Amino acid sequence: MTAIRVLVVCTGNSARSILAEALLRHLGGGRVQADSAGIAPGVVNPLTERVLDEAGIDHSWARSKSVSEFVGKEFDHVITVCDDAREVCPNFPGPAKRTHWSIPDPALATGSDEDRLPAFRATLADLRGRLDGFLATIDG
Repeated sequence: MTAIRVLVVCTGNSARSILAEALLRHLGGGRVQADSAGIAPGVVNPLTERVLDEAGIDHSWARSKSVSEFVGKEFDHVITVCDDAREVCPNFPGPAKRTHWSIPDPALATGSDEDRLPAFRATLADLRGRLDGFLATIDG
């Protein structure tokens, strides 16, 4: 079976889309080839890495990437995880099915790292639930 190609897009590619990519790689095994990108990429948020460490999910590959790196590549699914990305996400060639999830950005949480950490944990849990459902649909 050929791996399903999935691109997850958000604004900064620092939290939500990185978390989703990591979960897809972790949960999807060889069934999914996952990537993520940002409309205006920054750097991977350290709290993103921390919650992935807590969950035992590898992120050694993680780096913030621009959506422009993927223009012209084919994907089976393109998932936008924020409203801004949905509005400006480019179209990709091929069969790409578009899915949109409006997920609050945990990077906007305020306070100390300890104060902000629950927002990242909640985002990881939210994405895990959505991606479990998504993976069930591609397993047919």
